[in-house]
Amino acid sequence: MRSLANLTTGRPVVRVATAAAAGALAVSALAAPFAGAAATHKAAPHKKAAASGANYTAVEKQLSALEKPPSGVSLLETGSTLLYPLISAWAQHYSATKVTTAGTGSGTGIADALSGTVQIGASDAYLPPTDPSNLLNIPLDVSAQQIDYNLKGLGGKTHLHLNAAVLNGMYTGQITSWNDPAIAKLNPGVKLPNEKVIPLHRLDGSGDTFMFSSFLAAQDSKSFVASGGGPGTSIKWPSVSTALGEEGNGGMLAACEKTPGCVAYIGISYLRSALKNGLGDAALENGAGNYVLPTPTNIESEVSSYHKIPLNGAISLINSKSVSYGYPIVNFEYAIVNANQSSATTASAIKAFLAWGMDPRNGSAQSFLTPIYFHPLAPGAMQIAVNLLKKIH
Repeated sequence: MRSLANLTTGRPVVRVATAAAAGALAVSALAAPFAGAAATHKAAPHKKAAASGANYTAVEKQLSALEKPPSGVSLLETGSTLLYPLISAWAQHYSATKVTTAGTGSGTGIADALSGTVQIGASDAYLPPTDPSNLLNIPLDVSAQQIDYNLKGLGGKTHLHLNAAVLNGMYTGQITSWNDPAIAKLNPGVKLPNEKVIPLHRLDGSGDTFMFSSFLAAQDSKSFVASGGGPGTSIKWPSVSTALGEEGNGGMLAACEKTPGCVAYIGISYLRSALKNGLGDAALENGAGNYVLPTPTNIESEVSSYHKIPLNGAISLINSKSVSYGYPIVNFEYAIVNANQSSATTASAIKAFLAWGMDPRNGSAQSFLTPIYFHPLAPGAMQIAVNLLKKIH
């Protein structure tokens, strides 16, 4: 497979940023948009007024019409481990239909939806144009990916600056120690340890691998991804003696927590656990050359720079160059669904569940999204998603 509120202004910073400690995470304040002093991961309440214009009112009516489930239907979902914390919470709270979920990786979710093993496949990666036209990728919400590391004394309040060139060096074995000059150049004044770099990657077909490899390819034309087969849910990793392969976001998180010197790409729904357990998360260089954290403002800024969403929902939100403080690894979370279902009743149940899930009045309310740092779709993207839902029959 191939590949809302006030914005604080300021100059790009050249020092390592500080942030509130993990225990101070809250849902009441927006973070500063760049990786500077007082930057935090606090989630922001999405003001209804910011997303309730005429277009949003219209799409809400369409969602309500779709959210009328039939009785006596059960649905199976499998796929993205990044989306799993959310879609499993939906399944637990959704009383109209029994939905059984499993976090198996985006590659499995796509394959199972294609084969008909499940009705819903979850993926962080959109489908390639070579896939059958009856297979839909329906945006559900907005997510992101963090880059974590395990370095004593450099977690919590310290966010190392990293970019695609340095990450490429770590994953190719060209950068073997955390005090390498290339890392030190990005982090003046920071005492970097003489710790061996342990790059972690996913073994399973993964939308997170698609996102990470897309970032490397977009920002570094000399990366092993750009010069190789390009981004994908599964890619050929360079042979590095210290590298470790893991299954799922949970496996990546657990391995990084117990492996000093690790660097890992992990879905943002696991950020709270990563910070709680002492991992650091990087301020990444974005398309405008600024170092930014995956804060609510920065994620929304990145998404807002993409003004036209394709009718099939397939778009990369990686490394925008048109906004100063957009976070560079952002994506839509997708439901992969066969438009041609076994019965009209099953089709109605799928549409009702997914419409309920993407609806900011229901499954995409802040009570669901804030704990995992997700964001609801903007009105334009929501309309694209609703149009795709209507194709299921």
